[in-house]
Amino acid sequence: MLIYAIRRLNLFIITLLILTMIGYNIVKLDPLSVFNQYEFWAGWVHYLRELMQGNLGIAANGQPVTESLSRVFPATLELCFFAFILALVLGIPFGTLAGIRRGSSADMVISSLTLVTFSMPIFWMAILMIMVFSLYLGWLPVSGRYNLLFEIPTVTGFAFVDVLLSNHPQRSQALEDIIRHLIMPTLVLAVAPTTEIIKLLRDSVAEVMSQNYIKAAATKGLSKSEIVMRHVLKNALPPIIPKFGIQISTMMTFAIITESVFNWPGIGTWLLDALSFQDYVAVQAGVLAVGSVVLIANIFSDLTGAAISPLARKEWYALK
Repeated sequence: MLIYAIRRLNLFIITLLILTMIGYNIVKLDPLSVFNQYEFWAGWVHYLRELMQGNLGIAANGQPVTESLSRVFPATLELCFFAFILALVLGIPFGTLAGIRRGSSADMVISSLTLVTFSMPIFWMAILMIMVFSLYLGWLPVSGRYNLLFEIPTVTGFAFVDVLLSNHPQRSQALEDIIRHLIMPTLVLAVAPTTEIIKLLRDSVAEVMSQNYIKAAATKGLSKSEIVMRHVLKNALPPIIPKFGIQISTMMTFAIITESVFNWPGIGTWLLDALSFQDYVAVQAGVLAVGSVVLIANIFSDLTGAAISPLARKEWYALK
């Protein structure tokens, strides 16, 4: 396991260095950038030194980019966190059911709904939800993260946590308002990972159900629920855990579209504004931040899957 972790860490460092090269080339698109006066490799080394000191540059509005990132990035992470939790809550039971009853009417219904929802454009789904639940029914707010009248003090940058830590006189109302603002963007962002988890778990469960030890457990008199909880999920979940990192990558991509539709004050909206103003310093900082989170999520899911399932380590070694 230690050798496996070291190899994954080496791969992470190499990929991170490649990511810094991308960020460095983005900064050099600015004709006024100080890095244009250096040769490529000398400028890249100087760029790395600045990054290691936590200096991401100054945005076009004159503010340090790190301050802007600390304000917008937690909003995106909060949205992705709740979307991923929702994807697990929905994906695991439906994927298990489809895998257990593969080929049945329940499997066909789940697979069909999964295919239909995955095929829907995410921006169209977001607009449709706004029209139905906000404009027509009036149940949920159209946009934003929470009602600014509550004036929630920023402690961690995560609104859900900040309101719980605050002594706001209307804390319960503020928490309810945050939840109401989270519902629609969370549902939209959770669609893609939910469908993928259902598909992955369906195939994994169906494969486990065909094993002899499952048939032996049934002959011993164990009920269907006992077999699923004790044997099926225990063996079906570990192989797909390393693929959860890919779903997080997908969510970070779709978060840009979701935030733009719901006017969510996250890094997606911030990056789109930076692109419209050709603020290359802000763009490279956003690329580095998003790319780093994606890399960390992938290596964490790989290590978690390898720790739970030794077979994952053997497959990785085989590729080497």
